[in-house]
Amino acid sequence: MKKTVVIGASTNLDRYSNLVIHRLRAKGYPVVAIGNRTGTIADVDIITEKEPLKDVHTVSLYLGAKRQPEYYDYVVSLNPERVIFNPGTENPEFYDILLKNNIKVDVACSLVLLASNQY
Repeated sequence: MKKTVVIGASTNLDRYSNLVIHRLRAKGYPVVAIGNRTGTIADVDIITEKEPLKDVHTVSLYLGAKRQPEYYDYVVSLNPERVIFNPGTENPEFYDILLKNNIKVDVACSLVLLASNQY
């Protein structure tokens, strides 16, 4: 099974990135968590570096548009099938970059997609 990469991962239990990682793992999805600080969510260690990854299906963003430019090239290099822009992460500039690289853009909520079996 291909991976989901959660960018903007946080050990703060009140953050949606934390909740989505718990839900993804509960459903058996392999997850890579990238955040500003190391830590562990469920059984997933948060990394702070933009490591090269293979077999990425989905990137789920939890970073506001102002913080996304430093990730543009990295996300494209992962060659995911799609990038989910969760509420508050909308970014038309990034949509254009992804679409030009044949990467699907979903403006949606990963939690809703998981809850409704549309993930």
